[in-house]
Amino acid sequence: MKKITTLLLLFVLIASCTTEEATETITDNETPTDSKIANQKNTGSSSNDLLSDATFKSMVIELVYVEGFKPTQSSINNFVSFLQARTFKPSGITVESRAIPSPGNAPYTNQEIVAIEDANRTKYNSSNQIAVWAFFADGSSASNTNSGVVLGTAYRNTSFVIYEETIHDLSNSPFEPNRTVLETTVISHEFGHILGLTNLGATMVQNHEDTDHAKHCNVETCLMYWSAESGSGLDNLVGANSAPELDAQCIADLQANGGK
Repeated sequence: MKKITTLLLLFVLIASCTTEEATETITDNETPTDSKIANQKNTGSSSNDLLSDATFKSMVIELVYVEGFKPTQSSINNFVSFLQARTFKPSGITVESRAIPSPGNAPYTNQEIVAIEDANRTKYNSSNQIAVWAFFADGSSASNTNSGVVLGTAYRNTSFVIYEETIHDLSNSPFEPNRTVLETTVISHEFGHILGLTNLGATMVQNHEDTDHAKHCNVETCLMYWSAESGSGLDNLVGANSAPELDAQCIADLQANGGK
């Protein structure tokens, strides 16, 4: 049985790295083509494009997973429902999923995750459709420490990674969260950063950024709350039937930037 202290620290969803990594991915790559550069910008910079229908009328999610590490169908359905509830995409939101062989170099550094995307991504923005890359890895993050682990990172304006093997290790036992609940929580939290939360591209209507944990909401029950240090909110995932939701202030920020 895994230690409860591990469970309390499982939710290291890095905000400081999201903005730094996004800058690094552009400078470290070869010069991107015009068709790709729009999907290689800073996390949160496409907030309005994702939320509104001013430019893009539809959204496609390119969901790629290492064989054996596909998220549950319920988690995928929950992710689409989350997007439908907060974005205006009158022509619809579609998910195209496929498996790839293991890259074989876990634990993964941030730059290795970027390289996997660059080698495997096929969907990029078109004239009226915005594209999102979601990768579910077969290993852990190289940023893990003895005091916490990384479950997911939003590292570009339309890209995020979920460390699915780590989620497997921390779910579905009697003292751990249900896997679908944990997956849904991490996926939605990371995409919340891509949508610009908190103060990461979607301007705050009222100041609710956590002063101790930048780019996170200061409301403990909110999906965007940083809960790794105290475990507040994570205990509630054990036995929970659903993921936390965005609080009213985060929803107001999305609505002010073109969302629902």
